[in-house]
Amino acid sequence: MALQELDLSDTAEECLDNCLEAMQACEWCADECLDEDEDMSRCIRLCRDVADLTTEHARFMARNSTYSDDLAATCADACEECAEECARHDHDHCQVCADVLEDCARTCREMAS
Repeated sequence: MALQELDLSDTAEECLDNCLEAMQACEWCADECLDEDEDMSRCIRLCRDVADLTTEHARFMARNSTYSDDLAATCADACEECAEECARHDHDHCQVCADVLEDCARTCREMAS
């Protein structure tokens, strides 16, 4: 039996996709930061928070939760803060993560409004 397609708006579908991509980028970035010589603890912590928040938000959207819009605002805030932190570092994984998070923050902000 195949899963039914989700009945989401185009904005919600884009946001869900961006949340899942952000989760992947943040998990990768946090893992790569562990191998850096400099103190990357803030970057790691923010990436881990965003990975959890974006995963949860994607799950809320998938089930049409009434709390999804509230979570979207928190998710956007966290994505923006993490993107700023990642952008401060020259590492490829941080730069990629920052780019992905900017898209996620934008669509989460749209969902929250």
